[in-house]
Amino acid sequence: MMDLSIKVKKVIKRDGRVVDFDLYRIFYAIERAMKAVGQYDPNKLSEILKFIVNILNEKFGEENIPHVEQIQDIIEYSLVKFDLYEVAKAYITYRKEKERIRKEKMELLGPFYEEDIAKKFSLNAIKLMVNRYLLRDENKNLIEGPKQMFERVAALVVIPDILYDPRVYDKDGKQFVKPEEEFNPEELEYKIGLKYENGEYKVKWNRYHLERMKYLYDELNRKGHMKVTWTQLLDMIKKGEFDKYYENYLKYFNLMAQKKFMPNSPTLFNAGARLGQLSACFVIDIKDDMESIMESAKEAALIFKSGGGVGINYSKLRPEGDVVASTGGVASGPVSFMKIIDTLTDVIKQGGKRRGANMGILEIWHPDILKFIHAKEQEGTLTNFNISVMFTPDFWEYYNDNKPYPLINPRILSKYNAPFPGDLNYDINKVPKEAIVNYVDPKSILNDIAFVAWKSADPGCLFMDNINRRNVMYKYRGPIKATNPCGEQPLYPYESCNLGSINLYSMIKFKNGDVYFDWEEYKETIIWAYRFLDNVIDVNKYPVKEIEKASKSVRRIGLGYMGLADAMYALKIPYSSEEGFKFIMKVTEYLTYYSMLESVNRAKERGVFEKYYETSYPEGEIPLEGYYHRDLWTLDWDYLVEEIKKYGIRNVEVTSIAPTGSISMLVDVSSGIEPQYSLVYEKRVTAGTYYYVDIEFERQLRERGLYNEELLKKISNNGGSLMGLDEIPEDMKKVFLTALDIPWWDHVRAQAVAQLWITTSISKTINMPSWVQPEDVYKAYIFAYKSGCKGITIYREGSKSAQVYYAPAEASKNRAKEYLKMVLSGKINNKTLEILKSLGIELSAIYKELIYEEKIEESQVGKVKLNLQSSYSINKNDNLKTLCPICGSNKLKHEGGCITCMDCGWSECIIA
Repeated sequence: MMDLSIKVKKVIKRDGRVVDFDLYRIFYAIERAMKAVGQYDPNKLSEILKFIVNILNEKFGEENIPHVEQIQDIIEYSLVKFDLYEVAKAYITYRKEKERIRKEKMELLGPFYEEDIAKKFSLNAIKLMVNRYLLRDENKNLIEGPKQMFERVAALVVIPDILYDPRVYDKDGKQFVKPEEEFNPEELEYKIGLKYENGEYKVKWNRYHLERMKYLYDELNRKGHMKVTWTQLLDMIKKGEFDKYYENYLKYFNLMAQKKFMPNSPTLFNAGARLGQLSACFVIDIKDDMESIMESAKEAALIFKSGGGVGINYSKLRPEGDVVASTGGVASGPVSFMKIIDTLTDVIKQGGKRRGANMGILEIWHPDILKFIHAKEQEGTLTNFNISVMFTPDFWEYYNDNKPYPLINPRILSKYNAPFPGDLNYDINKVPKEAIVNYVDPKSILNDIAFVAWKSADPGCLFMDNINRRNVMYKYRGPIKATNPCGEQPLYPYESCNLGSINLYSMIKFKNGDVYFDWEEYKETIIWAYRFLDNVIDVNKYPVKEIEKASKSVRRIGLGYMGLADAMYALKIPYSSEEGFKFIMKVTEYLTYYSMLESVNRAKERGVFEKYYETSYPEGEIPLEGYYHRDLWTLDWDYLVEEIKKYGIRNVEVTSIAPTGSISMLVDVSSGIEPQYSLVYEKRVTAGTYYYVDIEFERQLRERGLYNEELLKKISNNGGSLMGLDEIPEDMKKVFLTALDIPWWDHVRAQAVAQLWITTSISKTINMPSWVQPEDVYKAYIFAYKSGCKGITIYREGSKSAQVYYAPAEASKNRAKEYLKMVLSGKINNKTLEILKSLGIELSAIYKELIYEEKIEESQVGKVKLNLQSSYSINKNDNLKTLCPICGSNKLKHEGGCITCMDCGWSECIIA
């Protein structure tokens, strides 16, 4: 934009606020309108802008402040003056649409509508907040808006920064313990806070904030860390001695308000509120006796009630039909006890928000493994469960040697106090012979798992050796054997984890026609997002004492990201390209490097986590596969490891990529690590039909003057994919790939390259079109295992009736034909195919045949057995259709191992 001398310095917003005048906003508004109608002319734009500036200077000068509506009227007048009637029409239409959206937001939020926050979030995001996140009173009336929600969360998160201030905190714990003081938080509610100005605090604490502050103080005091009494601390706060932390509060607030980062849903629900439980992920133990089983059920109930989800490994339970000496009866087996937890989950609604979520795990050696594999084959069974088979390291030895694999009774192992498969000292030759109850063919059982997953999407697979390969606690505690409900958090019993995700799309910058990823802003966001999540550990209200103790002893957090697909769309990087995989690796490496580096800085100030010296960190090991592949580094990992050896680290693990179904809808971006599921989908309401469009796809369509209702409808009817649509330019089709446009092997590879740089794990769905065969699922398992993934979840389109959002049969045919053309033309990533071959994984015969043909014919397409119309009819069961329990929509999608409603944001996943 040319340099123009503008006298106007301020502008009055619609809500009465006076803000700085920004000429760039006028520039971009006219540019957008020009591009929308295909009349973009930079010279004409400069002339119009100069004309507008002259009018503003003459009419308002430096003294008078224009209203935003006056400025918009001048823009309309100027466009007409230059005979740009179509551009003026586009600008007026856009202006009216913005006004309609603004009024609807005002109706939704009522007295809590505030322009500066509400304008940043889409109408869909505001609806989601109103329906699920914002607090209400006993009469169901809103008592906060988006701004107040973010203030409530930030006001809690800043509390540890105050209590760890070196003026009051002794890192070495050498203070004498102060007498515990009585405290009623209600007496000081809203009467104490940070930054007292003009008769009130800028940060006000309610009773729940103060309750958590007192709890943290008492905990640190008992450990000899506090230099002052509770009363002295309150006096210091009242005197403003901690007001510098108001800047930290603003950082935490702006992370959320500026859509750069969102914590997991329980934190948004419960921070500074009655429940106070901020974690999404829990793992509890279950032993082979009725007392333990019922105690685990009680603990699960408390977690569900508090807003969390539970993972349980049921492998210690004796198999069905085994003896029960105390009663003379027979055992009912692990699956029957899973049904108890499933029923319990149905009964308890988490914090009034939704039912809980479970991960049920059984290890591959358990005698009931076949029953477990088929447990969810019939729809309507274990509806509150994700289930996964845990493969122990010994399984792969039998698999490779093609030898029968032993199934072992856990009751006998416990009777002789013998190690279980996967334990440090496990040796099959030392297993009591009476414990081995049967043998199975390892390839057959893996085939069985693949077939059932192909048919019904469950079970998933977990790989114990990959989970524990870089586990820094393995030498001291043995293997981790369970995960949270979505699989991205392998945890020891009674550990929990609080999660949060950085919006990668918010790091995309558009400047003077250039688009780039702001790596410096990303680094800064990682640091503050890490601090946010680490503080959450201290102010969390844990549902079970044992969970609190275990969680605080390791301080595990899971910082991840969302908006990856949208960021890559903006950068014009295809998801399944070599450039795409390199970007995924780099963005993930940055995430973990700067999280760990900041964790070291926290250790310097606040101390290492309690069990630090029970890990291999002091020996220079870190829980990250990428560190052991120096050729992949883009950052100085040697420096980081030396810093850890010198100062220690605050958290045992720091990064995880979780599903973000709902929180990604809050910021209008793609979920987690996933490709976008659909670029456009139709929503029908009483007022008519309109379309949800991916944020970056819409931007580029408008920029090219292609955005119109007819095209959106065509894309929606094509399953949200661009494949086969002549109206879309080829360069856009190459970049804007959706989940089902990408072959399964590139889905797996994306997960694998990200896993190199993630300390815990990744929740990702390996989406497959309806026409793949069970052998594709089988080979995807092998590829995931051999490439270092810690687990895998596949979803074949149409394999569950709960997936009512699917591509119509004709669209699926269209997509499949284009997909096969991509294979033949070499647009499918052949580097991945080379990796598959190097691992000894051969693709299905049809893929091999097509890859090496020079051209495609209809007869070749037929070889894939693409009878999609009949396939669709088989997979669709109208009697079992699932609708969203909140809004009744049938727009449900499978991502990250969860079902999410594309209309209202409801998710069966507690994390999202």
